[in-house]
Amino acid sequence: MSLESEVDLPGEAVLPGVLSDALHAELVHFRRDLHMHPELGNQEFRTTAAIKERLERAGLKPRVLAVGTGLVCDIGEWDGRRPMLALRADIDGLPIPDTKTECSYRSTVPDRAHACGHDVHTTVVLGAGLVLAELDKKGLLPRPVRLLFQPAEEVLPGGAADAIDCGVLEGVGKIIAVHCDPRVDAGKIGLRTGAITSACDRLEIALNGPGGHTARPHLTTDLVTAAARVVTDVPAIVGRRVDTRAGLAVTWGRIESGHAPNVIPQHAELSGTVRCLDLDTWRQAPDVVVAAIDEVANLHGAKSEINYVRGVPPVVNDAEVTGLIRAAMTARRGADSVESTEQSLGGEDFSWYLQHVPGAMARLGVRTPGERTVRDLHQGDFDADESAITVGVEMFTAAALLDAAS
Repeated sequence: MSLESEVDLPGEAVLPGVLSDALHAELVHFRRDLHMHPELGNQEFRTTAAIKERLERAGLKPRVLAVGTGLVCDIGEWDGRRPMLALRADIDGLPIPDTKTECSYRSTVPDRAHACGHDVHTTVVLGAGLVLAELDKKGLLPRPVRLLFQPAEEVLPGGAADAIDCGVLEGVGKIIAVHCDPRVDAGKIGLRTGAITSACDRLEIALNGPGGHTARPHLTTDLVTAAARVVTDVPAIVGRRVDTRAGLAVTWGRIESGHAPNVIPQHAELSGTVRCLDLDTWRQAPDVVVAAIDEVANLHGAKSEINYVRGVPPVVNDAEVTGLIRAAMTARRGADSVESTEQSLGGEDFSWYLQHVPGAMARLGVRTPGERTVRDLHQGDFDADESAITVGVEMFTAAALLDAAS
């Protein structure tokens, strides 16, 4: 594997670690292979094996996580003193069909797709690891770096919690990651200090009543109406019980009840998500939401069974680590390659790492410049401009070198 040797920093020493054309081509091939073979959370055996084989071929010693998928790999020997920078990627796909029609590398697995860009994230961290390994052989990596390929990001409460239990943060002082953003042009990243994603929990509700005939709703519990009132009233109630700036939102994805037009059913089911913008409100959310559901259900004579599934807190970017990413991207692509981004209402289990060590996530631009169609995340036609792979690799390598020099 060959590396171009350096890139000039205005007013600074040269910074090594630029991606060669040959390695870029290899990484594009690797990414497309992952794209064709997506695997769901905690089932990423093929993906894990492919990453492991390539790292071992580079002379590294990756370790598969105790949960059976995902792995960590250190570049350089940690001396037990100065903490390492960790580069994190998530490796799982989504349970949705790949709907791209003219794509030679579309998913070969029915109802499975890399529609969130995790194949790109994985390839970027792999590529950064290969570049850093070459620099380490040449004595140009002043401090060890840890690669973390995490399974099950899409599975609440996220595979990050399991990875932490496996000890992946031992010796880590900072952690960084990227997430594909189809609203940002390839060649750029979106960045912000503070919360960049939102908290996300899952809500599952069962409503029960005696049922009856639609001709006599006054003699029973009108369960369909009760369910409808939960759907409409609960979001309004919770929005008035916390600071509105927290953006606490209950949104429903499923409601199911009944089988006949003239029968009031005995059972109804609802499920949805709870999202909010800040950590303090996320901690209050279960009590506030459950109380609102009980109030509305009781008002209509329905008995409620509520399963409030804790998801993930917001990703809150540390100011210093955000500055490191900004400096790395500026060194590689110039100050204009970094743009401000807004807080997303999406959830990300990268937030669990930030409960233990400071870190930051950047939004990696994957839209082809000039393209008008935005292929949104979690949609079957999602794809990425593959020049973003080089951008991500070079940003990560620059971050590792700048962090080591600090």
